Amino acid sequence: MKLFLDSAITEEIAHALEAWDMDGLTTNPRHVMVSGKPFRTVIAEIAELVHGTDKPVSVEVNPHFTECKEIVEQGRELAALSPNFVIKVGACEGGFTAIRELSKDGIRTNATLIMSVAQAWHAARAGAYFISPFLGWKDQFGDSPDSFIGDVRTMLDKFGYSSEIIAAAVRNARQIGDVAVAGAHCITAGVAVYQESFRNPYTNMGEGIFQDAWDKTPER
Repeated sequence: MKLFLDSAITEEIAHALEAWDMDGLTTNPRHVMVSGKPFRTVIAEIAELVHGTDKPVSVEVNPHFTECKEIVEQGRELAALSPNFVIKVGACEGGFTAIRELSKDGIRTNATLIMSVAQAWHAARAGAYFISPFLGWKDQFGDSPDSFIGDVRTMLDKFGYSSEIIAAAVRNARQIGDVAVAGAHCITAGVAVYQESFRNPYTNMGEGIFQDAWDKTPER
């Protein structure tokens, strides 16, 4: 399973690329807002960080756009800025049509805000390179996401679609393990979630036991 960082803060991205060798990046309008920088500035800085690599960077079109024509126009413009850019398109009727048109142009797309297997099917059928089912938001509002990734993967495999699943809105280390077992091709999460996943209180307990034993044992 490939690991993507979900962020638009260039300092975080630079650290994650260096320390964790992330396989790719995802951004969204909220992450760009949090960065405190203009949209074009942020994506230009990110493009520079991954220049010369094959790491994909999902960059979202204006989320107000719901008509195919306007999504395609901006998608083509953004894709021309960097060979790493994957165009992120929201799940809607016009969005799925736009994915089909962009795919015909050889432009990779990421169908985002996927909340059902039916939406994932529309995206795959349209030729989306990535499909991003959201876990955290479903969980937050009482809709269990436990079988979601597995169901999407079953659908893709059953009908031979080539789209890759990016498990998105992942909120904790348990979900990282769950989506890996369920068959997600990729996961995207924030820095804090990955940092949490490196740790475990049982590991800390074991280290304490071993450290105490080490200190009580003569070296020679």
